[in-house]
Amino acid sequence: MTKSMKLFVYGSFCEGMVHYNRLEKFVKTKEPAKIKGKAYQLEVGYPVFLNEGEDWIEGQILTLEANEVLFQLLDEFHGFSPLKLERSLFWKIETTALMDNEQVERVMVYALNPAKLPKKAHLIVNGNWREALGQKPNFLHQLTEKQVNYIKKLGASSGRDIVPIDLDLYRELMKMELIVDKGRRLALTKLGKEVFKYLP
Repeated sequence: MTKSMKLFVYGSFCEGMVHYNRLEKFVKTKEPAKIKGKAYQLEVGYPVFLNEGEDWIEGQILTLEANEVLFQLLDEFHGFSPLKLERSLFWKIETTALMDNEQVERVMVYALNPAKLPKKAHLIVNGNWREALGQKPNFLHQLTEKQVNYIKKLGASSGRDIVPIDLDLYRELMKMELIVDKGRRLALTKLGKEVFKYLP
């Protein structure tokens, strides 16, 4: 059964960004808009939104039409569980967005659970995440194709899989703090998992 939702997106889910193509075929309309809150820049470069504060956070309202599976996948991607709110990475909340034509629209947005804000995240002054991203480009642009491919393999593997690596690549990824050596196998660090999540 098809369902419709107005979702306010920012950062990696905006048109032209890394995750937009995952939603594109379900987008019926898109409008520039902004909501009030705070934005923080993650180590990987992309922003997260907190539903507190008075900064204007720019983004887009996407009217999505899809079956329930897409909306469940979005919840899963954002680590949202309505049954375990306190443990959820993001909360899916209803709020108001101001469109460019000054019209107010009720929308859903994924707001970071404040208890889950990473220590290395930096407050984006005035909420202008596009400017912050321009000043500190996302971490993904620093990675070579070989590094990206390895992170994808390691991220897609189960916890018991051994993913072979050459010594130079091992040193590069260890220096970047993207992998950790668990003795018999390698695993992604917290930053490595974040990078994996934002890979196209």
